[in-house]
Amino acid sequence: MTETFTDGLAAEVRARRAALRLTQHELAQLAGVSERFVRFVEQGKRSVQLDSLLALLETLGLELQLTRRTRAAARAIDGHRATNQPLPGDQP
Repeated sequence: MTETFTDGLAAEVRARRAALRLTQHELAQLAGVSERFVRFVEQGKRSVQLDSLLALLETLGLELQLTRRTRAAARAIDGHRATNQPLPGDQP
């Protein structure tokens, strides 16, 4: 099974919090988010508030980075657009 983005994010947040020896409660207080939110991120919940996630990551000294997808992914998008086929997740 391949690791999803949320799985990797959850693992990284848990590892960094542990390395800093913070409890979920302490991290939540430092980041200005709820302890429940920290728990959701660490569990890999797929739907979280971006502003809260960024505050949490900043507190841990982590950041999100965007990169362009591989050529194969770009070709798939171009192929869908050239044939007017909807992309996965597009609204009908």
